[in-house]
Amino acid sequence: MPADASPDGRVTARGFAQGDPVRVLGMTDGFEFTRDGEIARLTFTRPEKMNAITYGMWSAIPDVVARVEQDPALKVLVLDGAGKHFSAGADISEFRELRSTAEGAATYDKAVDGAVSALTAMRKPSVAMIQGNCIGGGCQVSVACDFRFAAAGARFGITPAKLGIVYHFDSTRQLVSLVGPADAKYFLLSGELVGAVRAREIGLVNDVFEAEELAGATAAFVATLCARSQASVRGMNRIIEKIVAGQESTDAEVEDIRLAALHGEDYAEGVDAFLNRRPPKFTYR
Repeated sequence: MPADASPDGRVTARGFAQGDPVRVLGMTDGFEFTRDGEIARLTFTRPEKMNAITYGMWSAIPDVVARVEQDPALKVLVLDGAGKHFSAGADISEFRELRSTAEGAATYDKAVDGAVSALTAMRKPSVAMIQGNCIGGGCQVSVACDFRFAAAGARFGITPAKLGIVYHFDSTRQLVSLVGPADAKYFLLSGELVGAVRAREIGLVNDVFEAEELAGATAAFVATLCARSQASVRGMNRIIEKIVAGQESTDAEVEDIRLAALHGEDYAEGVDAFLNRRPPKFTYR
């Protein structure tokens, strides 16, 4: 994957930094969590299994999210997969043992729900960088992210109807909010796969790039997110989450978010920078 970085290890427009600027913060079976300046990165690392997601991986995702949220130096979480694929979905080989009873299935589903809820509730933005297969639980993870950028050869599908499973409520709601009920039914009831171009047409992904351009294009967008007011980014992310969840009018939390931004340093800096025709230097963490 091509990559360039500034001396402080920040991501640049051509790609994500590799080598010395990247510091490995933690490893669990199935994925690697790294930090590169303002960018956190969670990489699924089971390429021999097309990065199928195990129960242990589902269970660990909330801890990763909490780590990113609590670190004031981090602004964005990027998710991707090692090798040729993002993720082919949940590791079905575990189902006979872990989902063989109603109680076992409930425990497993609780881990999946926890991972999806953690990603959905993030104030800091999350970006899925997708190549190859993004199917089942892999697609579920990507839909829980704020943004999805895909390689032209990527494939998407959600396949509970092939397993006799009824999809999670919150994940179904998220899918419907992205693609609408008709295309959500197509995915969930048929289990058929669609290509990246079709996924972009229906709103499942934000944009599609040639495979060799994906890393650079994603990095450029991540750099844009990092340059914006984080007070604005996180406040609006929370409000959008509430709207998607069905809230129809403002509440005390929304008003508190807006009032805090109005009295914050970023607002004063943004207005002054605009009036003086200079780039803003936001300081909110």
